[in-house]
Amino acid sequence: MDVQLLVTQTDFCIPNLECELQNVGVNYHIDYVESNPELVNQYNIKHSPNIFVDGKLVFRHQPTINELQDYFGS
Repeated sequence: MDVQLLVTQTDFCIPNLECELQNVGVNYHIDYVESNPELVNQYNIKHSPNIFVDGKLVFRHQPTINELQDYFGS
């Protein structure tokens, strides 16, 4: 499973989101909105963070730990 965090470089919630993903046992990689204008345009991204799983946008906000557990089955 390929989990991509698409965030702004100044997003203050990144450390918290990373901690929650690690607690749920999800491996991920971070990409920045500023370096991916094609994704910003394609998905009409207005906010950060965004989480893609296997190329599909699944969260347009910072999910709660419960949302992450429900989605990833932890």
